[in-house]
Amino acid sequence: MDMEYDFRFLTSKEAQRNDDDHYWFRVGEILNFEKIHEPNKYLIENQLMQKEDEKANFANETLFKLFSTIKNNNIINYYLEKGTELDKVLNIFIRVNSGGTPLNYSDLLLSIAATQWKEKDAREEIMDLLDDINHVGQGFNFNKDFLLKSCLVLTDITNIAFKVDNFKKENMLQIEENWDNISSALKMAVELFSNYGFNRITLAANNSVIPVAYYLIQKDLPNKFLDSPKYMEDRKKINKWLDICLLKHTFGGQADSVLRSMREVIQDNNKDFPFKDIIKKLKGSNKSLIFDPDEIDNLFCHRYGGSYAFPTLALIYPTLDFKNKFHLDHIFPKSLFTRSKLIKRGIYNDEFYLEHFNLISNLQLLEGPINEEKSNTEFDTWIENTYPEESQRKVFMERNFIPDIDLSFDNFEEFILKRKELMKNKYESILRF
Repeated sequence: MDMEYDFRFLTSKEAQRNDDDHYWFRVGEILNFEKIHEPNKYLIENQLMQKEDEKANFANETLFKLFSTIKNNNIINYYLEKGTELDKVLNIFIRVNSGGTPLNYSDLLLSIAATQWKEKDAREEIMDLLDDINHVGQGFNFNKDFLLKSCLVLTDITNIAFKVDNFKKENMLQIEENWDNISSALKMAVELFSNYGFNRITLAANNSVIPVAYYLIQKDLPNKFLDSPKYMEDRKKINKWLDICLLKHTFGGQADSVLRSMREVIQDNNKDFPFKDIIKKLKGSNKSLIFDPDEIDNLFCHRYGGSYAFPTLALIYPTLDFKNKFHLDHIFPKSLFTRSKLIKRGIYNDEFYLEHFNLISNLQLLEGPINEEKSNTEFDTWIENTYPEESQRKVFMERNFIPDIDLSFDNFEEFILKRKELMKNKYESILRF
């Protein structure tokens, strides 16, 4: 490939090795030229104009082109940042450093924290805690941003915005002083969420852990909170609150405002988890936890494989013990819903089948071993064989909102419509505050 200009990184010694065919000019020196005659002066002083015509012309054209490109063409834009706020400095550093070892804002904040703790190693403590909570249960996907935000909220720091000014020395020392409580509460909250059946896939908002951890700290609740019958009703309230918050996308935009509001409610509460008080606090805002009829209808749009299918179903399965591993099971097996298989069964108008088989109206929560046994068995055959006694079958059908109709595959459309009615009635009873 032909090369018109030769740019290289050279040492000062290497750049001095000039000969008849090479003369190295340091590109940055062009900034020292202010007037249009200065490139010509440089060429004369360095005897480049005394070269043979072809070489002298090349040197002259090249240097003047570089001068014009930098000084006259205005193709390089810059803005002089006069502010000295550390937030701005860090953001500029991240942009400038984008070509080097990737660093993000939380890495830099963590470095600031590490220099300000007195007794503990901030980086080691935070990374160890991150590793611990990400390995709870089936695994989670928490990051440094989450932990740093948690520290601000759990230590009652007024401004919880994710910026460097809030990680000043005074706040960092307060976080270090409360670190044992912070780490203990976060571990317990994540274990609680795991007991509810959540993991890295089904927990759509990591920030939902923070209010629960704050509640555990405020109430100084012991580890037995996770299992003791004494706290069963409290755990149920938190579970319902969590499902609703996830389905309402409460921790989406403006999460700081939500976290502050919930923290205020928990601070003022003297008893159990203040679910109803949180509902009242957020009522009328764009973060309301109250569902309108359209939002209840929209619950049936959640699909298998998405983050919201599990909390949508878990909301109507309040009695299940999610310490046991539950699967999202296709009531009518997924494997049956291909165009070729539907045609073989004489189903040519397949639009309804293909639209609904992956939605929650065809999903139920089954314990892992039971679901593995069910596998691809057709539903009417499976339920008859698994629950041969009518009383057992009736209990299963009521628990899983199975309508008392023909359960053959050919009756899939009626099954979906009837089951949606049963599920909708349940949602309305749960979400009617």
